[in-house]
Amino acid sequence: MNTILFQIPLTVDSLGVNSSLPDEAVEKTLSIIDLITSGGLGGQLIMSTLGLLSILTVYLFVERFQILKNANKVDVQFMNKVKDYLSDSKEASVLALCERTSSPVAQIIAKGTLCKNGSPKDIQDAMERQGNLEVYKLEHNLASLATIAGAAPMIGFLGTVIGMILAFHEMASAGGQIDVEMLSKGIYTAMTTTVAGLIVGISAFLAYNNLVVKVTNATFKMEEATANFLDVIAKSK
Repeated sequence: MNTILFQIPLTVDSLGVNSSLPDEAVEKTLSIIDLITSGGLGGQLIMSTLGLLSILTVYLFVERFQILKNANKVDVQFMNKVKDYLSDSKEASVLALCERTSSPVAQIIAKGTLCKNGSPKDIQDAMERQGNLEVYKLEHNLASLATIAGAAPMIGFLGTVIGMILAFHEMASAGGQIDVEMLSKGIYTAMTTTVAGLIVGISAFLAYNNLVVKVTNATFKMEEATANFLDVIAKSK
């Protein structure tokens, strides 16, 4: 008995299924520029403000960092030279050394040297006043960084509220015909401004705290120099 095999060609088309598939998967990407500009006029305004704040944050941090870096430089020979000059009653040499050094510690020592012939209380008060002035100079613009750290997230949240208002306005104007594309501008505004505000705020907060630590270190060095100078003056009298 012969077995007859029938080969029935089965294709996707014969089963009624559409086999047309794209040759290449279409991949849609979103660049940073598209992300920034996709939130409409309100989102662009918020993002521009946050962009300016980010630039200001970088500028303030770099400028203060260089100032505080110089203020925290320690010349181990500085106080030794001051002691040698004072022991030889060479106040002019001390003042010249302080002028060449050009640091907060040097300015305090110079003030104490000018008041060397006064009472210990007068010398200490004069040096403390000069120290307060030097600390004020070191803290310049730190308040601006703190303001940015607090204001940037709030500005981002403002963009979130604007974005949600735009989204609900589009929903109200659609007359029941709502799709994702219609709401995209409001959603993009809400999300991108929130992220940008947090990034700028966190960066400014970290920069501020880093600089505050450096100011504290510089203040300690000034207090140490003041105490050493008063000891030298007390021993010389």
